[in-house]
Amino acid sequence: MSAKRTFFKRIQKAPLGTDLILNLSNDGIQLYFDPICQNLKVIEVYNMKAVMNYQIRYPHCLCPLKEFKCRQFNQNIKANYFEVLPTIEQIDSSFGATHPALYDIEKQLMILNFPGLSFSFPIDPKCQPDLSKGLGSLYLPNSPSTVSKMLIYSGQDSTDTKPPPMPLACMHNLTYLESLQVIRKDNRTKGIRLHLYTDDGRSRNADSKQSFTKELLFGATCQEVAGGLGAPNKDILFDAKTQKAKKFVLHTNFPGHYNFNMYHRCNFELPITLPRHPGDTSQLIDLPVDITIQSVTLWSTLSARIKPRGNPVVLHRSSSTNTSNPFGSTFCHAYQDIIFEVMANGHIASVTLYESEEAA
Repeated sequence: MSAKRTFFKRIQKAPLGTDLILNLSNDGIQLYFDPICQNLKVIEVYNMKAVMNYQIRYPHCLCPLKEFKCRQFNQNIKANYFEVLPTIEQIDSSFGATHPALYDIEKQLMILNFPGLSFSFPIDPKCQPDLSKGLGSLYLPNSPSTVSKMLIYSGQDSTDTKPPPMPLACMHNLTYLESLQVIRKDNRTKGIRLHLYTDDGRSRNADSKQSFTKELLFGATCQEVAGGLGAPNKDILFDAKTQKAKKFVLHTNFPGHYNFNMYHRCNFELPITLPRHPGDTSQLIDLPVDITIQSVTLWSTLSARIKPRGNPVVLHRSSSTNTSNPFGSTFCHAYQDIIFEVMANGHIASVTLYESEEAA
């Protein structure tokens, strides 16, 4: 598939509020990614003629788009046949609809839904659909209505789609990070606990997925760390002299950051113990409060609970060949043995954990 022209759509101020959209304009396809886990959830084909050479693999049905008419009328494919799109009756005959189509009066569309698959057909305003008598009851004064859009998704309903887990066929015996927990004791970071998964490299069924946990502590050697790395969503820095781990950098992969799409999102949990807030009258004695910071935690929420050391440091990234940075600077706030890199929209771009001198 060609991807010469791509456009990325997102909302800078609220990147968690809507899906991340990648528009492949040359191919007539839009890919929708969940804003939280950033996994693919919907494939929208809005230019059917651009994908006429592709096939739809459906349970008990393999339907090349260019062969709908050939199967329906038992005709040979002609040289100009790639410009012919399937009609609503042909798709109904190939897939076998088990319930009536939906009629969108505002958009003048007929929508035919299957589990994980949806077809849209433009309908002339003069049509008077009577779906109780089947799709053939549509009065189509001109030529039969052809497919204008197709949605492929995970689930039963296109209005409530959720991203599925990573397919086992995509693992290729590599190790991926499912979640990460920061190990802390006495307000000091000790290391990280990785919840990893992989496959056995042979079979492609549910039993081939293997989950395991690994801990990496400050002072771990290169050999110890190499066996516990998952997907590229974190950086581990080593001391040049001792060759031991001294820093962990966790990346959230938010759109609008200079390093966006260089890392997977690290779904971390960072526990912090705070003294009781002076305005909290719910406790009679001063007991510490435990909070958990996650990759989607807003800095405005966190900064209201903690008190960073000093003023933030302005960080401006640029490469050696191109000094421009269209995404702007970020702000680094220090708290205990943690550095929070915060974007202009208030989201945390990265978290750096280091071993304090007192604990070293």
